[in-house]
Amino acid sequence: MHTSLPDFDMPNEEQVHLAAESFRLLSDPTRIKILWALLQGESNVACLAELADAAPAAVSQHLAKLRLAGLVKGRREGTFIYYTAADEHVRRLLTQGLFHADHLDRDDPHPSPGPAAIDEPAIGAAHPAANAS
Repeated sequence: MHTSLPDFDMPNEEQVHLAAESFRLLSDPTRIKILWALLQGESNVACLAELADAAPAAVSQHLAKLRLAGLVKGRREGTFIYYTAADEHVRRLLTQGLFHADHLDRDDPHPSPGPAAIDEPAIGAAHPAANAS
């Protein structure tokens, strides 16, 4: 039925698997907080732990998983590692997810703009608190 449609196209199995893995990693509220903070600029574990209201060890574990999935990047400077969101795709995924959630939570046909209306943070800009340690 669908295959008879001229523009019908399905993603391949690898694309589906990788997308599902990315969405699985984004299903944790702490990871969403961490990524949102990283969209504001580069940061270290201690700063991210404070922003996400989580233990530094837990944030470090989350960052390791996010880095393996290609959602964040790390840069070593001495004994510190500074993290950033990997690319614009991460920003789009997160802003769309938060925008969607904002619309789901309201019966109002004119919901408030929410996070998606925030000036799009530039990937990689230094977070003011990142160098506080």
